[in-house]
Amino acid sequence: MADPLPPESMYRSKEGLGVWEHKGKVAAVGVGHSPTTRRWDGTPENTVGAWAIIAMRKAIEDAGITGDQVDGIVLDTTTTTGAHWPAGRPIPEDVVNAFKPTDDPLDGIAKLSGQWLINNMPELTNVKFTMVGPGCMSAAIVVAAQAIGDGLAHTCLVVKGWHNLDGRYYQGGANAEPTISGPAKWSNWAGPASYGTAQQFQRYMWKYGKSHDAMAPFMINSRENGLRFPEGYWYQHRPEHLTVEDYVNARWVAKPANLFDNDIPIMSTAAYLFTTADRAKDMKQKPVYILNHASDRTRSRSIVPTLEECEAATFETGRKLYEGAGISAADLSFENMYDGFSLFHTFHLEGLRFAGIQPGEALDYYASEDISIHGPNPISPSGGNVGSGRTRFWMHTDSIQQIQGRAGERQMTKPALIGVSGGPMPTGGNYTVWSSDPNP
Repeated sequence: MADPLPPESMYRSKEGLGVWEHKGKVAAVGVGHSPTTRRWDGTPENTVGAWAIIAMRKAIEDAGITGDQVDGIVLDTTTTTGAHWPAGRPIPEDVVNAFKPTDDPLDGIAKLSGQWLINNMPELTNVKFTMVGPGCMSAAIVVAAQAIGDGLAHTCLVVKGWHNLDGRYYQGGANAEPTISGPAKWSNWAGPASYGTAQQFQRYMWKYGKSHDAMAPFMINSRENGLRFPEGYWYQHRPEHLTVEDYVNARWVAKPANLFDNDIPIMSTAAYLFTTADRAKDMKQKPVYILNHASDRTRSRSIVPTLEECEAATFETGRKLYEGAGISAADLSFENMYDGFSLFHTFHLEGLRFAGIQPGEALDYYASEDISIHGPNPISPSGGNVGSGRTRFWMHTDSIQQIQGRAGERQMTKPALIGVSGGPMPTGGNYTVWSSDPNP
């Protein structure tokens, strides 16, 4: 049986809802990561399913509980955006049979389900609730937070896995077909995934009189933070520093988005242990309380959202986050929004008015202020996707660990009291406010 999708009522997608009814009553405690690599090697022990089990067990252990205390799982069942199983490729039966499979032979190889995870984790004897957080870890987090607040579960694993098969990314699926039918024919042009963001940023540069090269301080900071993230791809496999010359001279992928503005596809999995605030007090790690979550439901009038639609969405998201958490932009200790394409981090930053940054000012702020973990207003201390590889979860792990004081070399100098993370896109994303105090 398929894991159910959340009803729209579980998302906080409108303004005017007031303070979240579960503010400070849900907490993240445990964090678990699998290994990280560039691509799947074809072995059972390195499938996305096997790595999800590793991450989930680490999160359980990190929280200091046992598997039988877990009563819920929220996950994103999709495990790629561009490395789909090729049509006609035989499914390796030895890999399928190395586990307790479901009816779908690709389950655990090129997708995940709650049932597959339960089948292969015998310690999960009391799971009564499973649900999909569709799209990415940002969605799974807000669904899990709302589910725990609503009493659908009390101790929940939140899981996101990524697989990456051999071959070129975004060359399979609809992009491999000679023609495309259905609604996708209006939006899928078989071009670089960053082309929409590049169009928005081109308009941004024209509107505010900026240049692409002004992104360099942000990019260098992100790579440096990524090189402090032990689970990340660049840290583990290519510990290479990025220079201004590297960045500004890189080839275009979709001008003005260059090679480094696009995250590198990798394979990895992460899991978090969420629970009620009351239960969290007795667990191993410091609780990180969720003050609010918010989602955007912007519907563009065109194939690609315009810059103005993108800005309106991020401005509204900022207002919703602060309203529901009962805080203001001035209360944020750090900003950890998603940057799969680095350019739209600028939109997120201005939408939040982080550090007082107004529309059109983010690039100047990168150049004139200390945005590092040692500065007064750390920006993307996780390094994000551009600093550690495409997963859509580094920023959440970092937010939890910063507030717990467990970020290691990434630990910011100033006290990490309240932070915000989320994504993936400036339009259509899901976002969370984290805090060291349930009622700051």
